[in-house]
Amino acid sequence: MIHENISLQQYNTFGIDVNSKQFTTFTSTQELKDLLLSPKIKSTPKLILGGGSNVLFTKNFDGIVLKNKIKGIEITKENDEFVWVKANSGEIWHDLVMFAIDNGYGGIENLSLIPGSVGAAPMQNIGAY
Repeated sequence: MIHENISLQQYNTFGIDVNSKQFTTFTSTQELKDLLLSPKIKSTPKLILGGGSNVLFTKNFDGIVLKNKIKGIEITKENDEFVWVKANSGEIWHDLVMFAIDNGYGGIENLSLIPGSVGAAPMQNIGAY
């Protein structure tokens, strides 16, 4: 569902109260593809938003904000030395760190409390201390 004239205050860590002309969320890659191909928004400016920790809104956004909510963390492989973890891009980074800690998987515990989403991490676009 596409919402009209939505405040983005709760979607950015600066808490800037600006509005987006349109706003929706997606929970799968197929849903995102469908949104991007939709004639309703095809020519509309788009902003894909993760955790909102590295975005500073200075004015209303005259387009559609697509909020990434693709969740899921799973173990894909494990042996005596390593654990391979798959985390979807809409997962909160700190939740991934806590998943590792809760399951006794060492290695990323020093990266706790960094705001942002897993999808932003490969681009070094999650917030830092």
